[in-house]
Amino acid sequence: MGIEICKDSLKAISDTMYVIGGKWKLPIVFALSFGEMRYKDIEEAVEGISPRMLSKELKELEMNKIVNRAEDPNTKYKVLYSLTDHGESLKPVFENLKEWGIFHKKKILHS
Repeated sequence: MGIEICKDSLKAISDTMYVIGGKWKLPIVFALSFGEMRYKDIEEAVEGISPRMLSKELKELEMNKIVNRAEDPNTKYKVLYSLTDHGESLKPVFENLKEWGIFHKKKILHS
């Protein structure tokens, strides 16, 4: 019984990591959790990401309904990215990761 629950839980975690895992997706989604941004704003917020990788990751996040891409009809080249409602549901995950990171750093530095 416990093994099946463990397998189901691991499958759910695996599915989550597929969508937001990797080096860049989580930082991109976290940056967008502060509000809508232009492409250049995201590129600036997520230090070290190449334009090609940012474009790829945004497309995948859009495909997974985490990120919304909207063109401003009043401006020829202005595209805004934001979190979808589904993407917004990740905010508690970020808070938990942040709190654990703070806890972990204190643990390591004071041991």
